[in-house]
Amino acid sequence: MISKRLVDAFNEQINKELYSEYFYLSMAAWFDSQNLPGFANFFKIQVQEEHFHAMKMYEYVNERGGRIILKAIDKPEVDFESALDIFKKAYEHEQLVTSLINNLMDVATEEKDHATKSFLNWFIDEQVEEEASMDAIVGKLKMLGGNGHGMLMIDNELGTRVFNPPVK
Repeated sequence: MISKRLVDAFNEQINKELYSEYFYLSMAAWFDSQNLPGFANFFKIQVQEEHFHAMKMYEYVNERGGRIILKAIDKPEVDFESALDIFKKAYEHEQLVTSLINNLMDVATEEKDHATKSFLNWFIDEQVEEEASMDAIVGKLKMLGGNGHGMLMIDNELGTRVFNPPVK
C-alpha cells in the first residue's frame, strides 16, 4: 500500500503532467496559427507524451491502492513572440518538471517506498531526454535568428516526429 503522503504528491504531479499537456497544446495551436505544421507536430507529440506520463502515474497509484483526486488544470499561456520564445519556455518548463519529479523522489525516499523509487527512476531518466531535446532546438533556433530557409528546414524535421509510447 502506498502512503497518503505519496498519493497526495502523485495527485499533484498528475495535475502538473496534465497541465504540461495543455501547455504544449497551446504551443502547438500557436504554431498552427503561424502555418508551421512541423513545429505544431512536435508539440502535439509532446502533448501525447505528457498524457502518457500522467496516465502512467495514474495507473501506478491505482495499482498501489491509492485514490486519484483530480484538480482543476490552470489555463496555459497562449500568446508567444516567436518559435524561440516558445522553445525557451518549453525548456524552462521541462526544468521545472525535473525539479518536481526530483521532489517526488525525495518524498518516496523519506517514506522508504522502494517500489515508488524504482518506478520514478524511469521519469528521472525521461527528464534528462526532455531537457536535452528542448535545449537542442533552442540552440538551433538561436543560430537561425528565427528567419529564413533554416526555419523551414527545422519545420520539416520536426514534422517527422512520431509518438512511440514506451513499453510499460
